[in-house]
Amino acid sequence: MADIARRTEHRYGNRPTMKDVAARAGVGLKTVSRVVNGEAGVTPDTERRVQEAIEILGFRRNDSARVLRKGRTATVGLVLEDLADPFYGPLSRAVEEVARAHGALLINGSSAEDPDREQELALALCARRVDGLIVIPAGDDHRYLEPEIRAGVATVFVDRPAGRLDVDAVLSDSFGGARDGVAHLIAHGHRRIGFIGDRPRIHTASERLRGYRSAMEDAGLPVDEAWVSPGSTEPERVAAAVRGMLAAPEPVTALFAGNNRVMVTVVRTLAGHPRPVALVGFDDMELADLLGITVIAQDAAALGRTAAERLFRRLDGVEDAPERVVLGTTLVARGSGEIPPTAR
Repeated sequence: MADIARRTEHRYGNRPTMKDVAARAGVGLKTVSRVVNGEAGVTPDTERRVQEAIEILGFRRNDSARVLRKGRTATVGLVLEDLADPFYGPLSRAVEEVARAHGALLINGSSAEDPDREQELALALCARRVDGLIVIPAGDDHRYLEPEIRAGVATVFVDRPAGRLDVDAVLSDSFGGARDGVAHLIAHGHRRIGFIGDRPRIHTASERLRGYRSAMEDAGLPVDEAWVSPGSTEPERVAAAVRGMLAAPEPVTALFAGNNRVMVTVVRTLAGHPRPVALVGFDDMELADLLGITVIAQDAAALGRTAAERLFRRLDGVEDAPERVVLGTTLVARGSGEIPPTAR
């Protein structure tokens, strides 16, 4: 009970200090500092007394003073599009693992695909003196970061490039992956292939649409614009696009879904359709293997890891020209993309 009473001496907003630890352990302030910072010059018995005092008081080192002395916070910021999107889970985890290996803390937040919120979040992280930023952009003009970069904030963009700002970027091959996916459908006999994607202002969405058109052109196939439906990923919008393409006088026999959120709605909509429709989606998703869905898979963890490693290279003083790294994608055939076209 005495230990419990001692542990509750300090209330919220009244954190124990090194002076409190020194007083309880009966040592000088410099001795506590040496123990806290892992420095030599303290006897084992004294170190034990200090550690016991730290545990009893619940003392935690205040890194603010270290920041002022060293000019580094050992923190990096990650601005995501949507924390709930399963694609960003392995990406964020990979960034965190690299940060941890460098002794840094990761702070992340979601822009919710809102450019204003992205800017607000990125600048808020800079105001908290993060050493570096990794950004998945929502907007297309990132010149607001120029003063922060000049002030020394290392910055890397991932998944999409920065707009109007020359900085490092790590991307998946959205164009090549989409082209490969549509070519796969063409190779299985399809000639009327629909594309349902995200908003065209988004770099990845526009690149995947470009890949679709390229594959159709390479095969000498015309594209009816009724087969092309970029827009929001809201289920109602995507489902309406699917139904419209399937109800046309000459319906599509295959669909290419531009990302995992689009693909989920496409799968649900096709479940009620009387005819089999071939499907290839960009991005893997949970249960896609059990559902037999053919996908263009990108390595989200490799994106995050490569971006984080690039960021820490900058923090270590590498000053070469900004680089755009493009990682390849993989076509994973599971059955849905191999369904042959059927007559209406």
